[in-house]
Amino acid sequence: MSSTSSTNPGWVWGQVPAYTATAYARLAQRFGAVIGADPATTDTLLVPGEAIVALEAVAREAGATGARVLNVATSQYGRLFGEWMQEEGADVTTIAPPVAGTAVSLAQVVEELETGYDVISFVHGEAATGIVNPIAGIAGHARRLGVVSIVDAVASVGGEPLTASSADVIVLGPQKALAGPAGIAAVTVSEAGWKALARTPRRLASLSSVSLLDIRRDWLDAGQVAIPGTPAPHELWALDAALTAVEAEGPDAVVARHRLAAAASRAGLLGLGVRPWADDPAQASGLVTAARLPEAVDRDAVVALARERFGVELTVAPGGAAPQLVKIRHTGRTASFETVVAGLGALAGALSALGHPVDTGAGLAAATEVYTA
Repeated sequence: MSSTSSTNPGWVWGQVPAYTATAYARLAQRFGAVIGADPATTDTLLVPGEAIVALEAVAREAGATGARVLNVATSQYGRLFGEWMQEEGADVTTIAPPVAGTAVSLAQVVEELETGYDVISFVHGEAATGIVNPIAGIAGHARRLGVVSIVDAVASVGGEPLTASSADVIVLGPQKALAGPAGIAAVTVSEAGWKALARTPRRLASLSSVSLLDIRRDWLDAGQVAIPGTPAPHELWALDAALTAVEAEGPDAVVARHRLAAAASRAGLLGLGVRPWADDPAQASGLVTAARLPEAVDRDAVVALARERFGVELTVAPGGAAPQLVKIRHTGRTASFETVVAGLGALAGALSALGHPVDTGAGLAAATEVYTA
């Protein structure tokens, strides 16, 4: 027998309330508002599925135009984005930083852009290695050259300074700094962005699960009266709740909280005597703080000790990249003083247990001083 929840009167056990088209349209605008998207100049589209679906949709449609693309790959996601575009017929040149797992330099990108491109694509923040690419410099230079910019901001939205005007097409994910669900994403598209996605006749089927143009046709151009496809209502309600929390705190405050956790973590690492992965603080992520372990230290042993002895999950770069990198995760609701201190303490304890000298007191004091200031 069904019963109504005492805490949520509209919810019936075993059932999820429908999400109306009006609420769906408002949800998209609220998501775009996190980065200041103006509905008069920028469209925000919700894309059902994990954010990689939205990334593939953008990549394949940008690639199908046959554009000359400069793709910046600072992780496997950047490489995959370039492969998708190339598969669709784009003329793709992929560049990467000289050292794997680090941020790209603005000078490297500017030098290559000057040779002539239609589109540039890159990841803003890399949670995999804890670095941030210089979006303002890259997108600003691209705009001066008339090059359309496409940015993967799935990991950076809410954790790094970002506005809708930063790029022409921006893919957003709510599951990291915004502490939302992983089963839905969003894309903001400017007028220039739409032109870049639809310059030539499409080579996709008339209805595709990876097509922003189909979503635009069936949603924006159709008057937003019927939600396209069948997005899971659980994900919509979860995104609604996450955005409500972000709105209550304030988008700028969410970013500031992440940047504070990152600054304190970095200060703590230096106090311990451990080198941060990103030498330049401007290239360090607000989501995670990555440390560069000495070559003599067994990274897997550090991670195991942190978990088993101190109850803290330190993480590593995926796919075997950056073998001496270990990360303190301060993402979403965990971007807090408590998380930072626990992470630093676990790292210090694990290193000490393995015979590597660290100054635990100095590290924790340095992190505390950042918060106190």
